[in-house]
Amino acid sequence: MRQRACDSHEKEVSAMGKEQVNLTIQCIRRLPYYLQFLRDAQEQGTEYISATTIAAGLELNDVVVRKDISSVCATAGKPKVGFAVKELITGIEECLGYHNLSDAVLVGAGSLGHALLANQEFEKNGLNIVTAFDIDPSVVGKTLGGKKILHLSKLKELCGKMHIHIGIITTPAQCAQEICDMLVEVGVKAIWNFALVKLSVPEDVLVQNENLAASLAVLSRHLKEQMTKQQREGH
Repeated sequence: MRQRACDSHEKEVSAMGKEQVNLTIQCIRRLPYYLQFLRDAQEQGTEYISATTIAAGLELNDVVVRKDISSVCATAGKPKVGFAVKELITGIEECLGYHNLSDAVLVGAGSLGHALLANQEFEKNGLNIVTAFDIDPSVVGKTLGGKKILHLSKLKELCGKMHIHIGIITTPAQCAQEICDMLVEVGVKAIWNFALVKLSVPEDVLVQNENLAASLAVLSRHLKEQMTKQQREGH
């Protein structure tokens, strides 16, 4: 049975830390922000930090922060001292799987695909894009961001041999579903979709959609409202 990829906030994801816990998508999305905040604090020499400090720094509710921390880290905070920064960082990294790089392939080596291949931050966050695929003769065979661009015809063979479970789609919308089906066929269980189309996938496959056009629409609408407001106020 196939289903449309539902909105991610309606799902819960099982994450592994000291023990198995169920984390909401909202919590998982906050964890990288906690991690960056804690890493910055560690670089500045901070050894202990309170949930209130984290909440204030990220403009979050401190009750939410405490709940998130308790979900991913077994270490209890010390009264008037807070949590050990090093242990919090380790707990969040383990929960998110950052200690075990997940191999992924990218399909669509255009401008967006090129930008993703060149982004070195992914490996810090547990994602290793091993290669990319395309059908354009002008890019096949070249190296982008240190990754070899292979012809799409080699996707099934390589993914099968390397047991790839993450696929990134940066193709035009009209061919994204076909690419998605190919990835699912070779065992991919998680798809990061940048194509402007909703993908149909089996129930055991997770799709994370990144709709850049929708984000731009929100920005544009906000800008229009602000300009209209200023005009009304005579600025």
